Amino acid sequence: MNTAPVPRLDAIGLVVADLAASLAFYRRLGVAVPGAAGTAPHAEAPLPGGLRLMWDTHETARSLDPAWTPPPPGTHTGLAFACTDAAHVDALYADLTAAGHTGRRAPWDADWGQRYAVVRDPDGRGVDLFAPLT
Repeated sequence: MNTAPVPRLDAIGLVVADLAASLAFYRRLGVAVPGAAGTAPHAEAPLPGGLRLMWDTHETARSLDPAWTPPPPGTHTGLAFACTDAAHVDALYADLTAAGHTGRRAPWDADWGQRYAVVRDPDGRGVDLFAPLT
């Protein structure tokens, strides 16, 4: 019987080209990014359930791995944000695209029973917005 401790997922890390732009985007989505975040090349915010969302600049990533190069835009880790209902999906998508963020897919009623939309964050990462259809 294996009695080794089991690791627990603690954080999701994003490597970003423009830290200030990324933090502003995720603040618009309701992530509680501390006000002082962005003054260093690393930032993090607590998420519900105890996880953390972390951001590092390209320079920070290269300091950890000198051979690191950014992947093509839009191929990074994707995130999904649960909304309260279909109207919330529509409103949040409208708010983000009105603020200049690129809509990847406008809100639609998905076959799997959710209102769904996809918007790109400042690094081209697809961010899903969803809510159950009622």
